[in-house]
Amino acid sequence: MSQFQDAGVVVTGAGGGIGAALARRFAAGGARVVVNDLDARKVKAIADETGATAVVGDASAIVEEARAALGGKVDVYCANAGLASPGDAFADEAVWAAAWDVNVMAHVRAVKALLPDWLERGSGRFVSTVSAAGLLTMVGAAPYSVSKHGALAFAEWLSLTYRHRGVKVHAICPQGVRTDMLTAAGSAGELVLAPTAIEPEDVADALFDGIAADRFLILPHPEVAGYYQARAGNPDRWLAGMNHLQQKWEEAGR
Repeated sequence: MSQFQDAGVVVTGAGGGIGAALARRFAAGGARVVVNDLDARKVKAIADETGATAVVGDASAIVEEARAALGGKVDVYCANAGLASPGDAFADEAVWAAAWDVNVMAHVRAVKALLPDWLERGSGRFVSTVSAAGLLTMVGAAPYSVSKHGALAFAEWLSLTYRHRGVKVHAICPQGVRTDMLTAAGSAGELVLAPTAIEPEDVADALFDGIAADRFLILPHPEVAGYYQARAGNPDRWLAGMNHLQQKWEEAGR
């Protein structure tokens, strides 16, 4: 029997891409799934396909509706909704605020709503779709990179604070994935991410492998581990290499 048979699972940003792949995978494992997205048409199509319940709206405020749809109990919450948010230091403050709100604060709000029940029960699982940008960075996308660092930091804090009380946390950190978000990354995405981009289903496979191994950090692109070690071991050398990539992007016309 699947580990998630009859488990109550919520997946935000499930109208397509990684979210849809996660919803399909959990549903195939026998979970009772709630899918969420701002795009009603897309998320209802995923719900019809998987037998899930669709909850349309802002991912920051759906926990109670999702909990009710699952009979009062959320076992797994996948905070997958995100904004690509390209831009440099001169990006409008509204862009920065939106990136922070969706990529970080939506996670914080969900956890505030979920934690009391999880701590009382002594079990719960929070899955944060971060990005390799949260471990490293991304050229041409300051709001995205900064907010994804924040998402990773929150997931780390959540894990170290509550793991002894039964709360499991996983941070998914892929590089390029063939989704609308990759398209939204524009020329920087084409240069940095597209050459090694994987399918959303590969990300779902990596998550389930990581859950089976009880790993916090989920790396669908295994090479990211080496980049992360290089960044920590010799930050000046790593930054010089990233600056070289920045210059290539500028020379290509951005």
